[in-house]
Amino acid sequence: MKKVLLAIDSFKGCLSSLEAALAVEAGIKAVYPSCEVVKVPVADGGEGTVEALVWMTGGRLCTVEVNDPLMRPISASYGILGDGCTAVIEMSAASGLPLVAPEQRNPMISTTVGTGQLIADALNRGCKQFILGLGGSATNDAGTGLLQALGYRFLDANGKLLGQGGQILEHIAVIDSSSRNPLLNGTQFNMACDVDNPFSGKNGAACIFAPQKGADPYMVEALDRGLKHFAEVVKTQLCKDIDAVAGAGAAGGMGGGLMAFLDAQLRPGIQLVLDTLCFDDLLQGVDLVITGEGRMDAQTAMGKTPSGVAEAAQRSGVPVIALTGNIEDASAINRIGICGVFPIIPRPMSLMEAMNPETAARNIQQAAEQLFRWHRAILSQ
Repeated sequence: MKKVLLAIDSFKGCLSSLEAALAVEAGIKAVYPSCEVVKVPVADGGEGTVEALVWMTGGRLCTVEVNDPLMRPISASYGILGDGCTAVIEMSAASGLPLVAPEQRNPMISTTVGTGQLIADALNRGCKQFILGLGGSATNDAGTGLLQALGYRFLDANGKLLGQGGQILEHIAVIDSSSRNPLLNGTQFNMACDVDNPFSGKNGAACIFAPQKGADPYMVEALDRGLKHFAEVVKTQLCKDIDAVAGAGAAGGMGGGLMAFLDAQLRPGIQLVLDTLCFDDLLQGVDLVITGEGRMDAQTAMGKTPSGVAEAAQRSGVPVIALTGNIEDASAINRIGICGVFPIIPRPMSLMEAMNPETAARNIQQAAEQLFRWHRAILSQ
């Protein structure tokens, strides 16, 4: 075995993508000390995306004082990639659900202003390319808060300036872009998104996702009504029809809002990450790819990190195996091009013990070492 590429998602709540890869590398080196191991931290646009892309491109993290979903001051970080002009932002850093205590969650008032403030900071640092991860939001404001942070204003029928949150959507009558941040000129936005929900309606942002963010049935109805109304305003004033577009309902309507105002493109998260990393080029000369994540099941085959890694490896004719903490429906994993998937848990243990970072790293290292010992034995016959 001369060259192995490791493209493992984080074991969430336990190990980062890089930490998991380092454990696998230690297992490989115990058997093949001279093997070249290429570590490629990966993510699917959600948690870990900033870390993965910054590390791989030699970029840097920037920490900024912004507002959380309830307009409270917090510190949030984003990345600038090694090219110096591409910013990667996880909206959960400033607008995420974990930032709001369960008893305070209310998508009628929660806002994406903080994510817009991160974009504004990146613009001031010269960034023109943006990658936005849309997962984990606490909001249902269709990105209006983000847009307000970039200079857009929203007025009601009486010309009154509206505030923040999903509550303003059904009152918007006028879109005022006269104070739009001029640094937005010449920018390109890509959104990492793995849902195909429309903007409004029974499968839209409010009806499907708002209850998870604290909305009761009355709020859901009001938010959906607001999204429908806002889509009509956008269609009339911006000549863009976003209401039925697949993915427009992502992140509480953020997908549709950014399509309309920033010409943003929606792309599957893992594909966006792999393309940014020029992953196909990294596969040249590789004998084996190892991927994985904390839990693998039928959902893994539906656009998650191992699925995207396997698809890319198949194009290059490189075999793929996976390591995971828990597996259900291994046959579904095999059907996406992963030759074998192997659990790392060596004995019965509690979830708490299995998710201890030291234990998980040791289990991953041991599983990798045993796999490669088997490989060496087969070759020696």
